[in-house]
Amino acid sequence: MSTSKVIIGFLVGAAVGGALGILLAPDKGLETRRKIREKGSDIGDSISELGESIKDKVNEMVDGVKESFSRQKSIV
Repeated sequence: MSTSKVIIGFLVGAAVGGALGILLAPDKGLETRRKIREKGSDIGDSISELGESIKDKVNEMVDGVKESFSRQKSIV
């Protein structure tokens, strides 16, 4: 399984687990909604970081392919 799939699975699991934990906690509605907002913000930040990481990996792969083509071109 690829690293990105593992990370995405982890984030989804954490989000679902966190949401269930908050919803089942014996807090007042206002406090629960505040916690949900905070967790949602944290998850959004994590997804943004994951997107940046994936973008960086793709750019590295593209650069590697370009370099490989360049070497092959110079050989031919």
